[in-house]
Amino acid sequence: MVVVGYFSAKQRDFAALMDAAVADLAAEGIRVLGRLVQRRGVSDGGARKMDMPYSSRTLISHGKVRLVAAVCEETGADAVVFLAPLTERQRRLLTQALGCPAISLQDARPSANFSPSVHEKFPTDQ
Repeated sequence: MVVVGYFSAKQRDFAALMDAAVADLAAEGIRVLGRLVQRRGVSDGGARKMDMPYSSRTLISHGKVRLVAAVCEETGADAVVFLAPLTERQRRLLTQALGCPAISLQDARPSANFSPSVHEKFPTDQ
């Protein structure tokens, strides 16, 4: 699997959240082949829209979608796990664009033993 995190620039602990999610997936026996981060509000133009997704259709930018698809193809990943919850529409469009299933972290876990820090930042209720 490839893990993708989408974070506001205000969220300084994004690397720790990614590490926790990857560790939790690995503890469940899931092999993580890559990890990518999309940050919003890092550039001057993005600061005003910091708490909004780049795209309501895909959550992340078009360029990042292409990059994730390339990483999936290069690594042979069989799915992409997004730390943030995805809508049904986002799942469908991302699955089509990436060439493999796109799922939320909450959908990837066989058990509920994920780190509290990951649960707090990305609640399972949509």
